[in-house]
Amino acid sequence: MNFSVLLPVYAGDRPDFLRRAYDSVTTEQTLRPDEVVIVRDGPVGEALSALLDELGAGEVPTRIVALPVNGGLAAALEVGLAACAHEIVARMDADDISLPGRFAAQVPLVAGGLDIVGSAIQEFAEESEPGLVRCPPVGAEEIRRRARFVSPFNHPTVVYRKSAVRDAGGYQDLPLMEDYWLFARMLAAGAGAANIPEPLVLYRIGAGAYARRGGRGILRSELVFQRKMLSIGFLSWPQFLRNCAVRGVYRLVPEGIRKVGYRAFIRKGWK
Repeated sequence: MNFSVLLPVYAGDRPDFLRRAYDSVTTEQTLRPDEVVIVRDGPVGEALSALLDELGAGEVPTRIVALPVNGGLAAALEVGLAACAHEIVARMDADDISLPGRFAAQVPLVAGGLDIVGSAIQEFAEESEPGLVRCPPVGAEEIRRRARFVSPFNHPTVVYRKSAVRDAGGYQDLPLMEDYWLFARMLAAGAGAANIPEPLVLYRIGAGAYARRGGRGILRSELVFQRKMLSIGFLSWPQFLRNCAVRGVYRLVPEGIRKVGYRAFIRKGWK
Protein backbone atom coordinates (compact mmCIF):
# COMPACT_ATOMS: atom_id res chain seq x y z
CA MET A 1 0.00 0.00 0.00
CA ASN A 2 2.57 2.55 -1.04
CA PHE A 3 1.13 6.05 -1.29
CA SER A 4 2.08 9.70 -1.72
CA VAL A 5 0.81 12.85 -0.02
CA LEU A 6 0.24 15.88 -2.28
CA LEU A 7 0.43 19.24 -0.51
CA PRO A 8 0.46 22.63 -2.31
CA VAL A 9 1.96 25.74 -0.69
CA TYR A 10 1.94 29.40 -1.75
CA ALA A 11 3.17 32.73 -0.39
CA GLY A 12 0.03 33.32 1.67
CA ASP A 13 0.51 30.21 3.81
CA ARG A 14 1.88 30.51 7.35
CA PRO A 15 5.03 28.53 8.22
CA ASP A 16 3.69 27.42 11.62
CA PHE A 17 0.49 26.11 10.04
CA LEU A 18 2.48 24.27 7.36
CA ARG A 19 4.74 22.70 9.98
CA ARG A 20 1.70 21.44 11.90
CA ALA A 21 0.03 20.15 8.73
CA TYR A 22 3.19 18.35 7.62
CA ASP A 23 3.74 16.65 10.99
CA SER A 24 0.11 15.53 11.00
CA VAL A 25 0.50 13.59 7.72
CA THR A 26 3.94 12.15 8.47
CA THR A 27 5.30 11.37 11.95
CA GLU A 28 1.87 11.50 13.63
CA GLN A 29 0.18 8.98 11.30
CA THR A 30 -0.29 5.35 12.29
CA LEU A 31 0.15 4.55 8.57
CA ARG A 32 2.89 6.78 7.23
CA PRO A 33 3.18 7.83 3.57
CA ASP A 34 6.08 6.66 1.44
CA GLU A 35 6.66 10.21 0.23
CA VAL A 36 5.34 13.75 0.49
CA VAL A 37 5.26 15.96 -2.60
CA ILE A 38 5.08 19.65 -1.71
CA VAL A 39 4.37 21.99 -4.61
CA ARG A 40 5.66 25.51 -4.00
CA ASP A 41 3.28 27.56 -6.12
CA GLY A 42 5.48 30.56 -6.97
CA PRO A 43 7.95 32.51 -4.81
CA VAL A 44 7.49 32.48 -1.03
CA GLY A 45 8.96 34.47 1.86
CA GLU A 46 12.19 33.67 3.69
CA ALA A 47 10.55 31.90 6.65
CA LEU A 48 8.45 29.63 4.46
CA SER A 49 11.39 28.96 2.14
CA ALA A 50 13.59 27.96 5.09
CA LEU A 51 10.91 25.61 6.38
CA LEU A 52 10.55 23.97 2.97
CA ASP A 53 14.30 23.36 2.92
CA GLU A 54 14.03 21.76 6.35
CA LEU A 55 11.09 19.56 5.38
CA GLY A 56 12.90 18.43 2.25
CA ALA A 57 15.60 16.93 4.47
CA GLY A 58 13.19 15.36 6.97
CA GLU A 59 12.55 11.83 8.20
CA VAL A 60 9.85 11.04 5.61
CA PRO A 61 11.06 11.33 1.98
CA THR A 62 9.86 14.75 0.85
CA ARG A 63 10.19 16.35 -2.55
CA ILE A 64 9.78 20.09 -3.08
CA VAL A 65 8.51 20.93 -6.57
CA ALA A 66 9.19 24.64 -7.07
CA LEU A 67 7.13 26.55 -9.64
CA PRO A 68 8.67 29.86 -10.80
CA VAL A 69 5.36 31.76 -10.74
CA ASN A 70 2.05 31.36 -8.93
CA GLY A 71 -0.24 29.59 -11.39
CA GLY A 72 -3.13 28.77 -9.09
CA LEU A 73 -4.32 25.64 -7.33
CA ALA A 74 -5.32 23.58 -10.37
CA ALA A 75 -1.97 24.07 -12.10
CA ALA A 76 -0.04 23.34 -8.89
CA LEU A 77 -1.96 20.14 -8.25
CA GLU A 78 -1.50 18.96 -11.83
CA VAL A 79 2.27 19.39 -11.55
CA GLY A 80 2.31 17.78 -8.13
CA LEU A 81 0.22 14.83 -9.22
CA ALA A 82 2.63 14.15 -12.08
CA ALA A 83 5.49 14.20 -9.57
CA CYS A 84 3.88 11.66 -7.24
CA ALA A 85 5.62 8.30 -7.51
CA HIS A 86 2.70 6.17 -6.36
CA GLU A 87 -0.73 5.30 -7.74
CA ILE A 88 -2.48 6.13 -4.45
CA VAL A 89 -2.33 9.84 -3.58
CA ALA A 90 -3.66 11.62 -0.50
CA ARG A 91 -4.49 15.33 -0.64
CA MET A 92 -3.56 17.69 2.15
CA ASP A 93 -3.74 21.47 2.58
CA ALA A 94 -1.03 23.57 4.20
CA ASP A 95 -3.16 24.85 7.08
CA ASP A 96 -5.24 21.81 8.09
CA ILE A 97 -4.49 18.90 10.44
CA SER A 98 -4.94 15.21 9.62
CA LEU A 99 -5.87 13.02 12.58
CA PRO A 100 -3.51 10.08 13.31
CA GLY A 101 -5.76 7.34 11.96
CA ARG A 102 -6.65 9.08 8.69
CA PHE A 103 -4.50 7.13 6.25
CA ALA A 104 -5.00 3.82 8.06
CA ALA A 105 -8.74 4.25 7.47
CA GLN A 106 -8.67 5.54 3.87
CA VAL A 107 -5.70 4.03 2.05
CA PRO A 108 -6.80 0.36 2.41
CA LEU A 109 -10.17 1.26 0.83
CA VAL A 110 -8.46 2.71 -2.24
CA ALA A 111 -5.96 -0.17 -2.32
CA GLY A 112 -8.97 -2.50 -2.21
CA GLY A 113 -10.45 -1.11 -5.42
CA LEU A 114 -12.15 2.24 -4.81
CA ASP A 115 -11.05 5.25 -6.86
CA ILE A 116 -11.69 8.03 -4.33
CA VAL A 117 -12.37 8.08 -0.59
CA GLY A 118 -13.09 11.18 1.48
CA SER A 119 -14.24 11.82 5.03
CA ALA A 120 -16.01 14.26 7.28
CA ILE A 121 -14.08 17.27 8.53
CA GLN A 122 -14.26 19.23 11.76
CA GLU A 123 -13.85 22.98 11.60
CA PHE A 124 -11.56 24.76 14.04
CA ALA A 125 -10.05 28.17 14.66
CA GLU A 126 -7.91 26.97 17.57
CA GLU A 127 -6.87 23.32 17.76
CA SER A 128 -8.15 23.03 21.33
CA GLU A 129 -11.62 24.25 20.29
CA PRO A 130 -13.06 21.99 17.56
CA GLY A 131 -16.24 23.24 15.94
CA LEU A 132 -18.85 22.24 13.38
CA VAL A 133 -18.53 18.80 11.75
CA ARG A 134 -19.19 18.68 8.00
CA CYS A 135 -20.31 15.16 7.13
CA PRO A 136 -20.45 14.48 3.38
CA PRO A 137 -22.81 11.98 1.74
CA VAL A 138 -22.00 8.37 2.58
CA GLY A 139 -22.46 5.45 0.18
CA ALA A 140 -21.88 5.40 -3.57
CA GLU A 141 -25.49 5.98 -4.57
CA GLU A 142 -25.98 8.88 -2.17
CA ILE A 143 -22.66 10.44 -3.23
CA ARG A 144 -23.75 10.41 -6.88
CA ARG A 145 -27.21 11.76 -6.07
CA ARG A 146 -26.08 14.69 -3.97
CA ALA A 147 -23.15 15.49 -6.27
CA ARG A 148 -25.72 17.02 -8.63
CA PHE A 149 -26.15 19.91 -6.18
CA VAL A 150 -23.21 20.01 -3.74
CA SER A 151 -19.60 18.89 -3.82
CA PRO A 152 -19.69 15.26 -2.64
CA PHE A 153 -16.26 15.32 -0.97
CA ASN A 154 -14.34 17.57 1.38
CA HIS A 155 -11.32 18.19 -0.87
CA PRO A 156 -8.60 18.27 1.86
CA THR A 157 -9.69 14.78 2.96
CA VAL A 158 -9.62 12.83 -0.29
CA VAL A 159 -7.38 9.88 -1.12
CA TYR A 160 -7.61 8.80 -4.75
CA ARG A 161 -6.08 6.79 -7.54
CA LYS A 162 -3.79 8.87 -9.68
CA SER A 163 -4.96 7.02 -12.80
CA ALA A 164 -8.65 7.76 -12.02
CA VAL A 165 -7.89 11.47 -11.75
CA ARG A 166 -5.93 11.35 -15.01
CA ASP A 167 -8.68 9.40 -16.80
CA ALA A 168 -11.19 12.10 -15.80
CA GLY A 169 -9.03 14.86 -17.28
CA GLY A 170 -7.14 15.93 -14.16
CA TYR A 171 -7.44 19.26 -12.37
CA GLN A 172 -8.70 22.04 -14.63
CA ASP A 173 -8.65 25.76 -13.89
CA LEU A 174 -11.99 26.94 -12.47
CA PRO A 175 -11.49 29.35 -9.54
CA LEU A 176 -12.69 27.89 -6.21
CA MET A 177 -14.35 24.95 -8.01
CA GLU A 178 -11.40 22.96 -9.36
CA ASP A 179 -12.12 20.15 -6.91
CA TYR A 180 -15.88 19.90 -7.46
CA TRP A 181 -15.40 19.89 -11.25
CA LEU A 182 -12.87 17.06 -10.94
CA PHE A 183 -15.19 15.05 -8.67
CA ALA A 184 -18.13 15.47 -11.07
CA ARG A 185 -16.05 14.19 -13.99
CA MET A 186 -14.73 11.26 -11.96
CA LEU A 187 -18.23 10.24 -10.92
CA ALA A 188 -19.56 10.70 -14.46
CA ALA A 189 -16.79 8.34 -15.64
CA GLY A 190 -17.93 5.69 -13.15
CA ALA A 191 -15.33 6.12 -10.39
CA GLY A 192 -15.86 3.94 -7.32
CA ALA A 193 -16.42 6.36 -4.42
CA ALA A 194 -16.94 6.36 -0.66
CA ASN A 195 -16.87 8.72 2.30
CA ILE A 196 -16.02 7.92 5.91
CA PRO A 197 -18.58 9.69 8.15
CA GLU A 198 -16.12 10.34 10.99
CA PRO A 199 -13.94 13.47 10.76
CA LEU A 200 -10.39 12.53 9.81
CA VAL A 201 -9.21 16.09 9.12
CA LEU A 202 -9.42 19.26 11.21
CA TYR A 203 -10.25 22.10 8.81
CA ARG A 204 -8.96 25.55 9.73
CA ILE A 205 -11.53 28.32 9.38
CA GLY A 206 -9.97 31.70 8.64
CA ALA A 207 -11.49 35.16 8.80
CA GLY A 208 -12.24 35.26 5.06
CA ALA A 209 -13.76 31.77 4.71
CA TYR A 210 -17.30 32.97 3.99
CA ALA A 211 -16.30 36.06 2.03
CA ARG A 212 -14.53 33.85 -0.52
CA ARG A 213 -17.77 31.97 -1.20
CA GLY A 214 -19.53 35.06 -2.50
CA GLY A 215 -19.19 37.86 -5.03
CA ARG A 216 -19.44 38.30 -8.77
CA GLY A 217 -16.17 36.46 -9.47
CA ILE A 218 -17.29 33.24 -7.81
CA LEU A 219 -20.75 33.67 -9.37
CA ARG A 220 -19.11 33.63 -12.82
CA SER A 221 -17.22 30.45 -11.88
CA GLU A 222 -20.45 28.95 -10.57
CA LEU A 223 -22.34 29.54 -13.81
CA VAL A 224 -19.46 28.23 -15.94
CA PHE A 225 -19.28 25.18 -13.72
CA GLN A 226 -23.00 24.45 -13.99
CA ARG A 227 -22.80 24.70 -17.80
CA LYS A 228 -19.85 22.28 -17.78
CA MET A 229 -21.77 19.74 -15.71
CA LEU A 230 -24.72 20.06 -18.07
CA SER A 231 -22.46 19.59 -21.10
CA ILE A 232 -21.13 16.23 -19.88
CA GLY A 233 -24.62 14.97 -19.04
CA PHE A 234 -24.04 15.04 -15.27
CA LEU A 235 -27.02 17.40 -14.83
CA SER A 236 -30.46 17.41 -16.38
CA TRP A 237 -31.92 20.72 -17.55
CA PRO A 238 -34.18 21.01 -14.45
CA GLN A 239 -31.18 20.34 -12.19
CA PHE A 240 -29.12 22.90 -14.10
CA LEU A 241 -31.80 25.59 -13.75
CA ARG A 242 -32.31 24.79 -10.06
CA ASN A 243 -28.57 24.99 -9.36
CA CYS A 244 -28.14 28.29 -11.20
CA ALA A 245 -31.03 29.80 -9.27
CA VAL A 246 -30.28 28.49 -5.78
CA ARG A 247 -26.48 28.47 -5.84
CA GLY A 248 -26.38 31.70 -7.86
CA VAL A 249 -28.45 33.59 -5.29
CA TYR A 250 -26.27 32.18 -2.51
CA ARG A 251 -23.20 33.75 -4.16
CA LEU A 252 -24.76 37.22 -4.14
CA VAL A 253 -26.40 37.50 -0.71
CA PRO A 254 -24.52 39.46 2.03
CA GLU A 255 -21.77 37.54 3.80
CA GLY A 256 -23.64 37.34 7.12
CA ILE A 257 -26.68 35.72 5.50
CA ARG A 258 -24.43 33.41 3.48
CA LYS A 259 -22.69 32.23 6.67
CA VAL A 260 -25.95 31.51 8.50
CA GLY A 261 -27.43 29.72 5.49
CA TYR A 262 -24.34 27.60 4.88
CA ARG A 263 -24.01 26.47 8.48
CA ALA A 264 -27.72 25.61 8.67
CA PHE A 265 -27.30 23.59 5.45
CA ILE A 266 -24.32 21.69 6.88
CA ARG A 267 -26.16 20.90 10.11
CA LYS A 268 -28.93 19.25 8.10
CA GLY A 269 -26.40 16.82 6.67
CA TRP A 270 -26.05 18.26 3.10
CA LYS A 271 -29.58 17.05 2.30
